[in-house]
Amino acid sequence: MMNIPQHAATVLERLEHYGFEAYVVGGCVRDSLMGRTPKDWDVCTNALPEEVLRVFRKFHVIKTGLKHGTVTVMVNRQPVEVTTFRIDGAYTDNRHPDAVSFVSRVEEDLARRDFTINAMAYSPARGLVDAFGGREDLAARTIRCVGEPDARFNEDGLRILRALRFAARYDFNIETETAHAVRRNRHLLANVSAERIFTELKGILTGEGALSMLLGFPEVFATIIPELQPTIGCPQNTPYHCHDVWSHTAHAVAAAPQDSLLRLVMLLHDIGKPARRTRDATGRDHFYGHPEVSARLAEQVLLRLKSDNDTLRRARILVREHDLDWPTTTAGMRRLIGRIGPENVRSLFTVQRADLAAHTAYARDRKEGALRSALLLFEDVLESTPAFTVKDLPVNGADLMALGMQPGPAMRRVLEQLLQEMQEDTLPPQRDAMLARAREIIMPRPN
Repeated sequence: MMNIPQHAATVLERLEHYGFEAYVVGGCVRDSLMGRTPKDWDVCTNALPEEVLRVFRKFHVIKTGLKHGTVTVMVNRQPVEVTTFRIDGAYTDNRHPDAVSFVSRVEEDLARRDFTINAMAYSPARGLVDAFGGREDLAARTIRCVGEPDARFNEDGLRILRALRFAARYDFNIETETAHAVRRNRHLLANVSAERIFTELKGILTGEGALSMLLGFPEVFATIIPELQPTIGCPQNTPYHCHDVWSHTAHAVAAAPQDSLLRLVMLLHDIGKPARRTRDATGRDHFYGHPEVSARLAEQVLLRLKSDNDTLRRARILVREHDLDWPTTTAGMRRLIGRIGPENVRSLFTVQRADLAAHTAYARDRKEGALRSALLLFEDVLESTPAFTVKDLPVNGADLMALGMQPGPAMRRVLEQLLQEMQEDTLPPQRDAMLARAREIIMPRPN
C-alpha cells in the first residue's frame, strides 16, 4: 500500500471512475518505495489526451505537452502531470522523440523509460507494476537501464548525466553494462544544452555518492568540462599531496558541504594546476600561480554552462583565494573582509577545510592550527569592526563636499584613507572623529 496524497489520489480516482486505468508512475513510486517523500506526483493512463481533457473539464488544466500526450491537472493548487501510455518514435536529435504513439498497456509505456528504478507504476486498484526489476534494483542499490543501454542513451544523451546523478543522489552503484554504455556514449552530451548539463552537474556534485562518480567516470566530466582533462593523472609530487590533481579534486568535493556553490568551487579550484606545474631538481612539483589561472578557467567554464551571476561571481572569488595565507593581524583580516566580503571569507574557511581534507596528514598537521586561529580572528574582527568598506563608513561623499571637496577620484582616495586608518586603529570609527580627520586631509595645516 502506497501513501498517495489527496491531489494525486483525486486524479487516479476520477480517471478510474470513468473506466480508464490510471497509475502513479516514475520517481514518486521510486521514492515511496525508498521511504522518501516524493516532491512531485505523475500519473500515466490509457485515457487519450482528449479524453483526459474531458475527464478534467471542470479543473484547471495546462496543456503542458499535448502532442506528446501530457497535460498538467491542478487539484487544490497542486499540479499532477498526466500522460497517456505511449511509446516513442525515433530520436534524431538524441534528445526528444520525433513523434509518439499512444498504446493501451502500461507495460509498453514503462519500457520507454530510462532506468529500472524509474520504470515502475502503482495503482491502488491493481498494485505495483514492475516489469523490469526496479524494486530488485532498489534493494541492490543499482542504477540499470531499461532494456539496451546504448539504445536508451542514444534516445536521450542527457540520460548519461541522469545515471550519474541518480547514483550520486542515492549513493548507488551503476550496473556494469550501463556504466560501459555511459562511457561509450559520452559524446552524445554534445547534443545537450548547457543549462541542462549545469543542472545535472550540480545534482551529481551535491549527492551522497559524488566521490564514487567523480573517481569512476572522469572521462564523462572531462567531456562536459574539457578544461578538467589535464587534471586526470596529473601528478603532485609534494609532501602535501597523496593524490593526482583529479583524485585530489574528487576527494575535496566530497569533503565539502552538500552545497552546489561550494562543491562547484572544489571541482574547479585546482583546474589551473597542470598549466602551472614545474618540477625542481629534487623531483618536487610546484604549482606557482595556479589559483589565478584556476579562477580564469573557472569563469570560462561557468560562463559556458550559463551559470547565474551570483554563482559565477562568488565561485571566481573563492577559487582565486582558495590557497591564500590567512592574515594574522586585526588590520590584515579587516582588509581581507573589505576586499571580498564577510560571506566569502566565511565560505573560504569551508573551502580550505575541504581542500585540506584531501591532503596528506603532514599537510593537515602543518595547516590546521593556522586555520583555526584565523577563524577565531575573523569572528573577533567581525564583532569589533564597524566598517569594512568605504560604503560602511559613517561619512560619505556628500560630507566631503560639505567640507569643500569637488567630486572626483580625490574624494574616493580620502574615503579610502579614512577606512585604512580606522582599520589600523589609528582613527576612531565615530563620525565626528572621521569628519575632523577628513578636514585635516583636505585642508592640511600650514607649517
